[in-house]
Amino acid sequence: MPLLNIFLDDGGVITDKQRRAAEFERLVGDCFVALLGRTEAAWTRAHRTVVDRLADPQSQEALATADFVSFYRAYQFRWVGGMCELLDLPTPPKEECLDLAYRTLGWITRRIHAALPGAVEAIRLLHRQGYALHTASGSCSLELAGSFEGLGLLRCFGRLYGADLVNTFKEGPEYYAHLFADVGVQPAEALVVDDSTDALDWAARLGARTILVSSSLRPVAGAILRLRSLSELPDFLQQRG
Repeated sequence: MPLLNIFLDDGGVITDKQRRAAEFERLVGDCFVALLGRTEAAWTRAHRTVVDRLADPQSQEALATADFVSFYRAYQFRWVGGMCELLDLPTPPKEECLDLAYRTLGWITRRIHAALPGAVEAIRLLHRQGYALHTASGSCSLELAGSFEGLGLLRCFGRLYGADLVNTFKEGPEYYAHLFADVGVQPAEALVVDDSTDALDWAARLGARTILVSSSLRPVAGAILRLRSLSELPDFLQQRG
């Protein structure tokens, strides 16, 4: 039987956020040129402009919804539609825009290789040791599936959460409550590994065990366990029994 159900955050724990964003931007042009024409450089500029627009407070307010799935659909529609507008292309109907977005996200994420040093090897070792592994990400399971397929890690995981799978933003304890319920485990049977102290606090409030992944030397409030990288986790768990 698995010793623990381990819930791993992605960005900052498994993959490098900055490298991932840079590779995504580089691949946007490749994908959209094949689908809609224009040039790679034009799509890259359009992507950068639209993402910056969607990050401003006014856009964030317009995108605000009570559930994650509605937010994600609205974001992807504005992403594709905004780029088409900048490139003087006709904006497809909403469902076609979403289909383009999802196809593109799948294609791009499978080609991104931004794993942090030792993370892939640590996940494979934890899987061999019998731990039940799941992700606990604030992004979408579609993107996680593409990324881990590209890294050769899909077989190591149970469910790839993905805020969409529980339709709950990763913004409080209810996110983890829904994850644990969906997997069918009690919080005491879960170990949450994240690079955010806020996320770990939400999980700990429910009774889950937590580990912070951070290479920073800055002190952390409380008695939180900290590792410098995910690569240290297999040995740490063996030492702790």
